[in-house]
Amino acid sequence: MTSEINSLPATAALAAATRQSAAVGELMSLLTPAADVVPSGETVQAEVVALKQAATDFLLTLRLNLPSGQQTNVQVSSFQPLSQGTLLLVSQTSSEALTVAVAQNRASNLTALDTQKVPVGTLLQAKVITSQLLPAEPTASNTPTASIYRSLVSVLNSALVGETLTIESPQPLRVGSLLSAQVQGSQELNFVPLSGRLDQLAVAGQLNAQQNRQGSLDGLLNLLQDLDSRGSLSADLQSAASRVLSQLPDIRQLSDSRGVALALQDSGLFMEPRLLQGLPPTDLKSALLQLVSQLTSTLPNTGGQPFNPANAAILLAQSLPGYVRSALGMLGQVSAKPQVGGFPLPARMLPAMEGENDLQHLLRLATAALSRVQSHQLASLDESGSDADNKLQTTWQLEIPMRDMANIVPLQVKIQREDPPPQKQESEERRESAQNPQERIWRVELAFDLSPLGPLQVQAQLQQGSLSSQLWAEVPGTAQMIAAQLGYLREQLVSAGLQVADLDCHQGVAPRGKRTHLEHRWVDENA
Repeated sequence: MTSEINSLPATAALAAATRQSAAVGELMSLLTPAADVVPSGETVQAEVVALKQAATDFLLTLRLNLPSGQQTNVQVSSFQPLSQGTLLLVSQTSSEALTVAVAQNRASNLTALDTQKVPVGTLLQAKVITSQLLPAEPTASNTPTASIYRSLVSVLNSALVGETLTIESPQPLRVGSLLSAQVQGSQELNFVPLSGRLDQLAVAGQLNAQQNRQGSLDGLLNLLQDLDSRGSLSADLQSAASRVLSQLPDIRQLSDSRGVALALQDSGLFMEPRLLQGLPPTDLKSALLQLVSQLTSTLPNTGGQPFNPANAAILLAQSLPGYVRSALGMLGQVSAKPQVGGFPLPARMLPAMEGENDLQHLLRLATAALSRVQSHQLASLDESGSDADNKLQTTWQLEIPMRDMANIVPLQVKIQREDPPPQKQESEERRESAQNPQERIWRVELAFDLSPLGPLQVQAQLQQGSLSSQLWAEVPGTAQMIAAQLGYLREQLVSAGLQVADLDCHQGVAPRGKRTHLEHRWVDENA
C-alpha cells in the first residue's frame, strides 16, 4: 500500500452525489421480511445506529420512531454506506423493502480535516468501517485507470474522536482493522504501516492489564523453596516446582558469555517464537505454565484438568490474547509504536490473604509471576519500532532470577539495538552493504538488588566500538566503593579489546521515564 491516503479529491462533488442518491429515495431490503414495519402510507423518522460491511453490500441497523411513540430496530441491506447518527425518512413499499431518504446527516462523514483541530503532524488512530472499490472513470484514450477504494473510518483519538472520515486509497483497507495515519494537510494523510506489529492501542491496554496483575518472581520462588524443603508438596507438584527452580542460574553461570546466552534464552521471552518453530518449550515461562496447570488441577473448585505437557500451547493461548501471541513471534520486526511501560518493573510482593492455604497462595503467586514475564514481553514489543528520525529500534526486556548463595536475586535486563534509517531508492545490495554493524548502537540496562550492596542499576552503550557506561547505587557506601573501582573497571574493559569513553557512578536512582536512552555524552541533569 502506498504511504498516502487522500481524503476525497473531488470531495464535495462526490459526497454530494452520494447524499443525493439517498436523498431522492433509496430502496433498502429488509433482512427479515415483515409487513407493516412502518404503518401503510406513513413516513417515519429513523436513525442509523450501526453499520457493517458485507460481501457485496452494507448492513445497517435503523432505529425507527413510530407514530405510536415507540421505537423499534430493523436491519436492512443497502448499496450505500450511511454512517452512525444519520437521520432518515423511512416508508415501507413492500414486506421486503423500505424506501429511505436522508433527512439530516447529523453525523456527516468528514471529507476534509480541520487542521486547527488536528494540526499537520497529528497521528490519527482509526478503525475501518467500510471499504469499496469505486467504478473506473472512462478516459479519452480508453487506457485503464488505477483502482481507487473508498473507505469510511471511525476516528479513535484526537479532537475528532467519534467522527467518521471518508478516505480514498489505491488499495483496500481491511474492514475492522486499525490504522494510523499522520495528518499532512486538510485532505491528505500519510499512512503509518501496521504490518508486523500490534496496534499501539492494543499493546498499551494489554501491557497495562498485565502490569496490574504481575508480582515479583522472588516471592514465588522463595515460597517454592520453602514448601519443597518442608515436603509439603505432592509428587506432581514437587516435579512442577523442580522444573521452575531448575531454571535459576547462579552468579557463576552468568560470568561468561555462554552462560549469559543460555540464561537469556531460558528467561521466557522467546517461548512463543520457539513454539512457532515447533521446538519444545523448556524455559521459565513454560515451567510457570506447567506449575499453574498442576496447581489448578490439584486445588478444588478451580475447574482444572490434569496436566499434559502437550497442552503447553493451549495454556499459552488461554493466558495471552491471539493478537499478542502472534506479535511475540515478531520481536525482530519494527515500526511506529506507543510509549508505555517502564524499566525496571517495580517490586511487587503479594501477601497471603486471610483464610488462604499454602497452595492457594502459591497459585496466586504463580499467576502473578506469569503476568510479570508477559509484562516484560509486551514491554519488548512496545519499545520496538521507529523513532521520530526513522531510526529502527529493537528491544528485548526480560528478567533472570539468579541464585546468590541461598538467596534469589531477580536480574532485570533490557537490551536495545538501534539501526540507522533505511535508505530509500537504493538497490537491495547497496542497502545491505550500507548497514554497517559499526553504525548500530547497542544499549544494555541492568537492574538488581544484591545484598549487601543494595539496589543497583547499570546503563551501557556501545557505538562505533566505543563503550560508555553509567551506574547508579542507592546505598551511599556502595556508590563510593564503585566510584573508587572505576579505574580498575576501565583497565579490564580495555584489556578485553574495547575502547572506553565515559565511566561514571552516581548515588541515587537512575532517571526513569518512558525511555531511558543513554545520551552520547552521558549528561545527567538529575544527578
